[in-house]
Amino acid sequence: MAGQSDSHLSLFSPEEVEFMAEDELVEIVPNLRMDSLNFICGDYGPFYPQIATQVPFWLAVALKKRGKCTIRPPQWMSIENLTQVLEGERDSHAFQPLPFHYVEISRLLFDHAREDIPDIYMVRSLVEDIRDVRFHKVETNLEKFTASTVTWKNMSAMEVNIIRAFSGRALQAFYKHENEQVMPDTDRTQDRQPQIPTIRPKRNLKPR
Repeated sequence: MAGQSDSHLSLFSPEEVEFMAEDELVEIVPNLRMDSLNFICGDYGPFYPQIATQVPFWLAVALKKRGKCTIRPPQWMSIENLTQVLEGERDSHAFQPLPFHYVEISRLLFDHAREDIPDIYMVRSLVEDIRDVRFHKVETNLEKFTASTVTWKNMSAMEVNIIRAFSGRALQAFYKHENEQVMPDTDRTQDRQPQIPTIRPKRNLKPR
């Protein structure tokens, strides 16, 4: 697995999970004045030069491609915070708190707003290290998976997507196995029961 999702094992492809993450809000700084934009999902704006505002990622990327804004990386992507998260991931079996779509958000920013991220190479390296450590924990947890220990917290969308299909099939197998042990096989039970001979009433024979 090593830090990436296998489309054969997960319910959604990485591209589909990223598509869902594009509805997350991000802060942009417009470089021009523009009226509000009206969409089915909501209204955003008006926009004023150098005044930050929040928009969905898909809109931020569209404006960025047209040179109409810069994108501000979220606070959790600072080098100081990522370093603390990485140390916590390495020192604990638990998952450290991160945004549910941290993998997809970071990838979108690396792909479309490289120049807006200070020390991008260090940030990218830390995010990849965090992702690899967390995915290793996912593999370890799957190896120890039992029906009574489904208590994983702070997992991201990509990590949940990987284990969802596996855990669903595993739980079904556990419950089926337990039911077979609790509920006896009726056919075999009947075969094991002693056969009681049928006693037929005697007929009185008429004298000849």
